[in-house]
Amino acid sequence: MSSTHYVALPDSSRVPLSGARVIGPADPRAPLTVTVYLRRDPDAPPRPDVYELAMRPPTDRVAPDDDAYAAVHRWRDTDLKAVEAFAGEHHLAVSNENPVARSVQLTGTTEDVADAFRVTLARYRYQDAHDNPRIYRGREGAVNVPTALSGIVTGVFGLDDRPIGANLLIRRALTDHVLPIAEKVTGLPEGVFLPTDLEGPYAYPAGTDGTGQCVAVLAFNGETPPGIPSGGYSPDALRRFFAALGRPMPDISNVVIPNVGSTGNDPGRDDGGPLRQDTTGEIMLDLAVVGSLAPKAKIVVYFSKFTEQGWVDVIHRIVTDTVHRPSVISVSYGNAEEGRTVWTPEAIDSANRAFRNAAEKFISICCASGDDGSKDQAFDERAHADFPASSPHVLGVGGTRLVVDQGQVVSETVWDDGVGHRTGGGISKLFPVPQFQEGAGVPPSANPPHGRGRGVPDVAALAAGSTGVVVPSIDGVHALVVGGTSAAAPMWSALLARINQALPGAAQVGFLNPLLYAKFATGVLRDITKGSNGAYFAAKGWDPCTGLGSPGGQRLLDGLKAL
Repeated sequence: MSSTHYVALPDSSRVPLSGARVIGPADPRAPLTVTVYLRRDPDAPPRPDVYELAMRPPTDRVAPDDDAYAAVHRWRDTDLKAVEAFAGEHHLAVSNENPVARSVQLTGTTEDVADAFRVTLARYRYQDAHDNPRIYRGREGAVNVPTALSGIVTGVFGLDDRPIGANLLIRRALTDHVLPIAEKVTGLPEGVFLPTDLEGPYAYPAGTDGTGQCVAVLAFNGETPPGIPSGGYSPDALRRFFAALGRPMPDISNVVIPNVGSTGNDPGRDDGGPLRQDTTGEIMLDLAVVGSLAPKAKIVVYFSKFTEQGWVDVIHRIVTDTVHRPSVISVSYGNAEEGRTVWTPEAIDSANRAFRNAAEKFISICCASGDDGSKDQAFDERAHADFPASSPHVLGVGGTRLVVDQGQVVSETVWDDGVGHRTGGGISKLFPVPQFQEGAGVPPSANPPHGRGRGVPDVAALAAGSTGVVVPSIDGVHALVVGGTSAAAPMWSALLARINQALPGAAQVGFLNPLLYAKFATGVLRDITKGSNGAYFAAKGWDPCTGLGSPGGQRLLDGLKAL
């Protein structure tokens, strides 16, 4: 090691996963890539106020062109040179520079990378939620940087590859509900929905199909044991499913985030039974819902890995993508925001900065709020909000149970299947009450000392497995009934894509929350007033179970056009 003085990178400290123990050092000769994020140039033009932008009628906004956006978000060239010099001193190769995201990747041996950031990397063994033994490369304590880079480097991700993010998908009793796909999907259980059945109850605007829009879909996978696919989707299975619904096959393309461990599209096969892989089931669900409800929208699947590096890199990549230019991002994954053994504060801050940047570009982000009620898969008997749905710059989407008779809504209540599966929602401990929720009646947290914070979710849609949505299995011959806020988030993503299409002058909804709460809190969405997610109860107006309610698509479009 050199004698260079180092300082701890703020908010980077790590502790092991619960129950994890060290089983040995990380392989010192194995290759390792980290992503380093840099500060914004202090001399760059000021950033716009995203709340002020969002309060303007969509048709009155002017999106920044690529050069203007890059000027505001640029790095300082001397900062990049300092990082490159640091990399050279430690035998690390520099690649994948993204000036607008202000990120660069450094690659070397594990030993050299660990030395560069003054961390000790070890292998940890733990039991996952299914009691399977798992191993991750981890660290304890803070990441350190030379004093000369203090204030320049804002984040270093990839040293620790513990898994982050749960698929927010619930399957019905699949042994009873594996459905055949022929020219049509047949044998539907009573009360469940084909994705296209939701157009009427949720009033998707007539005459729209997503034309001209691009929906980004997050897809997380990574290394698996030999012979086990890591997850993806089957174009053939989707094509057969859409044909059975009378829908065209959407334009679907893939982007693989480099050097984070994702294998790209790797769905594997099944025997016509349940979707055995959560990752494949999640991706198939998202694509089936978006593709059914916005069939002419372009869909781009961004493959990354369930790690901090994978999360942060994929969000920044989507927001700065000038090739596909997504107008809506659909996120069906999340974790309890207070899981200190999972997220570091620096990673949450970096992801939240990317969400804010998306608001500057009028990109909408729909995030599932969780499937485990107010406890959100935590085991401490406290209520938790789910991140990223708790970010104040995204549209948090909760879940409902929807009952329809001959196309007419009979009832819609908070999703609670009575077997531990219910909508997430609650009060953030990380984010204060945002401007748009002041006056919305957001209650204090159910946890002592009952502090105030960002309320989750903002809206809701069908998520109950008992009245779930039908999606294809990867064999293309069978369909399955699934639920979860993983289904609700892409429903809202498809709706916003169709509303974008219908707005005059190529306008985009963008960051909807400020207008939603200020102008459309009543009389536009279907207010859900019955049910509970554990610590919180539905009520008239906003509540921590279903937010402001479920879609009233045409009314929302009409309201936005009338501004």
